Amino acid sequence: MARTIGRLTALKVDKAKRPGMYADGGGLYLRVTHNGTKNWVFRFMLNGRPRWMGVGPLHIIGLAEARNRAAAFRLQRHDGIDPIERRRADRLQGRLEAAKAITFNECAARYIASHRAGWRNPKHAAQWQATLATYAERVIGGLSVQAIDTALVHRVLEPIWTTKPETAGRVRGRIESILDWAKVRGYRAGENPARWRGHLDKLLPVRSKVRRVEHHAALPYAELPGFLVSLREQEGIGARALEFAIVTAARTGEVIGARWGEIDLLDKTWTLPATRMKAGKEHRVPLSGRALAILQDMQAHRHADEAFVFPGAKPGRPLSNMAFLMLLRRMARGYVTAHGFRSSFRDWVAERTNFPAEVAEIALAHTVSDKTVAAYNRSDLFDRRRRLMADWATFCTAPEQKVQSNVALLHQGPASNPSG
Repeated sequence: MARTIGRLTALKVDKAKRPGMYADGGGLYLRVTHNGTKNWVFRFMLNGRPRWMGVGPLHIIGLAEARNRAAAFRLQRHDGIDPIERRRADRLQGRLEAAKAITFNECAARYIASHRAGWRNPKHAAQWQATLATYAERVIGGLSVQAIDTALVHRVLEPIWTTKPETAGRVRGRIESILDWAKVRGYRAGENPARWRGHLDKLLPVRSKVRRVEHHAALPYAELPGFLVSLREQEGIGARALEFAIVTAARTGEVIGARWGEIDLLDKTWTLPATRMKAGKEHRVPLSGRALAILQDMQAHRHADEAFVFPGAKPGRPLSNMAFLMLLRRMARGYVTAHGFRSSFRDWVAERTNFPAEVAEIALAHTVSDKTVAAYNRSDLFDRRRRLMADWATFCTAPEQKVQSNVALLHQGPASNPSG
């Protein structure tokens, strides 16, 4: 027997007060809730199970319109289409169409703003903005975020993939993150065209195979004592800070951001909090005699309210991170980087001492395996590092003639060091 359609009338709909479901036929029902609200629902079968679909409230959709919509839903079921999924897809498409006015630049700005609080380094946001502005903006910055495809991402990356592989890798990762964010927010659909594995790796060579990584230019350790003699002749806080960085084998950012609250002159220890460390872990640096002498010199000229060990030109601000670069250029050593002195230290440890490699790695605040760390207890490892840094400072301050003589002995046999 054919299913009856059109059971309800406008009068019946108006008089329906008791909570319940009032069938109009063909899967269309008027639902009256306990609080008296009336709305339309459509019932259909999918894979042998009933599904209910909201059609809309009575005060917006009248009986005639509800029947028209139910008829359209029945036609979709006849064609094998799930009306709920079709409506969801239509709504998504509508949002995507509306999002066409949202550009990649706008999404990038909103992504950075939403993640800024979670980035440990305040400069991280500026680095994101700078790399995207330099390499991505002219190609995709003004385009709808939905319009960005693999060809456009490839167009951004290809010019720098072989010439600036490290930078290109960062740009790709940042584009991928922003497009993922845009997808979650409903501004785009589909796969991420900046994804590497299984996607861009089919178009671009692996960065590690493009060319050998160029390390920071380092001064040969044998030249360090002579260099430090010249450095001590230089005036200014920058010269003192650079020497402190060399004798402690610390990173530039760790040194220029050093605060007096981190220094314990009595215990001869510099404790850097986790928030200032690249690995996100607290790091203790044993201070050699030369390092202490530099600190005592800085303390003698310290203003009462000065928090930074190596203050900059502006009150309350540390030394500029460009200070070392400019200093090295004035000394005609522009081919050397401040970070490269850490490599000089590492080479010296390997070639001139018997200290275990793990001790040198921890002295450089490099991350080592938990298994390695477990081989040493904390106090023993710190004592070894204190002896190591004392030997390093002694080497750095040794007369240049003596150093050259010792270097010549390297060709006669391995050096011995009872400190290891």
